[in-house]
Parts: sequence; C-alpha cells; structure tokens
Amino acid sequence: MTETHVPETHVKDRWPPQPRGYFAIGAERISKSRNLGNLMRSAHGFGASFTFTVGSRYIDDESYADTSKSQLHLPHYNWPSLDDMALPGGCRLVGVELIEGAHDLPSFRHPLRAAYVLGPEKGSLSPELLAKCDHVVKIPTMFCINVAMAGAIVMYDRLRTLTRFADRPVGEGGPSADDLRRFADLRRKD
Repeated sequence: MTETHVPETHVKDRWPPQPRGYFAIGAERISKSRNLGNLMRSAHGFGASFTFTVGSRYIDDESYADTSKSQLHLPHYNWPSLDDMALPGGCRLVGVELIEGAHDLPSFRHPLRAAYVLGPEKGSLSPELLAKCDHVVKIPTMFCINVAMAGAIVMYDRLRTLTRFADRPVGEGGPSADDLRRFADLRRKD
C-alpha cells in the first residue's frame, strides 16, 4: 500500500473544517456525568459553540470522560428547567429522538444556527421540550443508542453536510492526490 503525500499547506487549509453558522449540543435530564463528559468532549472536537443541560441531575465528575477539558474552551450552560433555557436569537432547537414522525437524520438539512438536544439515558425528551423544538430528527437505528454516541453521530452528520470536503471516489478508499489538489484549488476560489 502506498502513502499519498498531501502537502502541509493543503492539510492546514482544510483542517479543522468549519462550516458557516454555529451549533450547540446538550441533553435533557441527563443523569450520568460520564455520558455528559463524553458528549462535551465530542462537542469540543467537532467545534461546538457551547454545550448545555436542561433539568439534569448529575455529579460534577464529567472530567473523567471529558479528557479535552472542554469547559476551558467553550461555555457550558446548566439550565435547571426548560423555562430557564435561553438560546441565542435565531437559533433553531433540534430534538434528537427515536420517535415516529421525526425526520431521518440522513435526509435532514441542518439549520445554520442550531442547538441539538438529546433525551436522558433511560427515557425520552419530555413532551414539553419536544413542543419547543423547531425540528425533531432520528438516527436510523433499530433501538436507542448511548447519548454521547448519538450526539457524535449528529455532529458528524452536521459537519459532513455543511462543510465542503473532496468528493468520495467511485471505488473504495480515499480521494487521490490529484483529486485533493483540485479540491484545494476549488476551495481557494471560494
């Protein structure tokens, strides 16, 4: 297997990819601090603007799972109730829940400004929170998955759909060096 050398300027030019707009991610009534820590670490890695919880009761030891120490780099809001939640103007609230009527994530167009909210570990988003959501999406799985994993999938999908990447090749594997150069040239023209 041969390695494709990508010039350092190309890598620097393309990573970390940042779409326009912003996003936040959080959970309602989360009770396991390690799940919150994993979600916060992933949010930091994917470039979230902030993280949040609503009506959550957890012990403040998410640092065991949040090895990136995300709270040093982005704000975290712990709203005691739904009435206390204060999102920026124009920010769309997107519920992530495996319920009938929710949009399939692969078919969903992400808002430019969005706050994604996931339900608790052993439950669903409250009817009150669902009523406040502008959109509700579901990850097409056979059953509910871990809160932090679901959050990472949603953030990856947002990044993948709102950020420009080189096209996937027709065959297996990654793009060729020529494809990456053409893509870098297109990005410079943008």
